[in-house]
Amino acid sequence: MAHICDALIISCIDFRFQKYMQKWLEKNMAGKKYDFVGFAGASKDLGTIMKQLDISVRLHKIKQVVLIHHEDCGAYGKQSTPKRHAADLLKAQRTISAKYPNLSISLFYLHLDGKFETV
Repeated sequence: MAHICDALIISCIDFRFQKYMQKWLEKNMAGKKYDFVGFAGASKDLGTIMKQLDISVRLHKIKQVVLIHHEDCGAYGKQSTPKRHAADLLKAQRTISAKYPNLSISLFYLHLDGKFETV
């Protein structure tokens, strides 16, 4: 039996952002099925992310990837700047698009106040 879902959501594990993530998911993924994974730094370790993505594509036939980084990320330490997060998100987008050109990819930077900024 096939287990198919719409998307893979990747975010950081930081507890400070979970309430914002829940609200965002309820609003933006309502009625959709999705795989959700959390890693310290979200897509900072792109190799790990790609392994999870490969599994989600192969087993669940996803059509969308959502990557969410956030302000004040401990996994990034002093390098946790909007510019660095944007660069890493865009690098992840290029890498994913090269391997899976038919996937829709959404990139977000989540602020401490809960505001989602599109990258």
